[in-house]
Amino acid sequence: MKFLLGTKIGMTQIFSPKEEVIPVTLIQAGPVQVTQVRTTEKDGYQAIQVGFQETKKTIHKAKQGHLKDLKPYAKLREFRVPVNATAPAVKRGDMLDVSVFTVGDYIEVIGISKGKGFQGPVKRHGFAGGPRSHGHRYALRQLGSTGHRFPQHTQKGKRMAGRMGSDQVTIKNLEVVLVEPTQHVIGVRGAVPGPIGAMIKLVQS
Repeated sequence: MKFLLGTKIGMTQIFSPKEEVIPVTLIQAGPVQVTQVRTTEKDGYQAIQVGFQETKKTIHKAKQGHLKDLKPYAKLREFRVPVNATAPAVKRGDMLDVSVFTVGDYIEVIGISKGKGFQGPVKRHGFAGGPRSHGHRYALRQLGSTGHRFPQHTQKGKRMAGRMGSDQVTIKNLEVVLVEPTQHVIGVRGAVPGPIGAMIKLVQS
């Protein structure tokens, strides 16, 4: 199992040896430090907790005690080890960087999608809207009927206007096409969720 945390830099393109244009998302990945190793015997499940983005701000005392003898990190995240997978041979205090991945690996990328605020049904769900003929002044992007005579209320799950975006999104089977250990940069083929600067999880089971 391979894993890492990073922040999204942006998109660019590179050329393959066959002179094909490859769309690439660059991620500033790591280095991260192992802050805790959870085991089935002690915690009931297997996981590796890592710290990311060293901070100079004062962290609360519970976190100070948890990170005793380690650097103060702004973010702590866990990576669950699947039941049928082998836990990586790491211990508390180990450092991980982009060298854990190699070009050609296929990984999962997990991030929080861009928030779009409160949106109507046409943008949020792709509704067609009302008729565009003469005589329909305000019906162009309206929702339309939201229910029927029984049970006299809008049923749960009805697609309506509401908050859009800011959801956890997982993109699977993205190919690693670039690894720069000196710059702590990794490039994956295709787009990843979130705005520039968003935190990204990279996982290969």
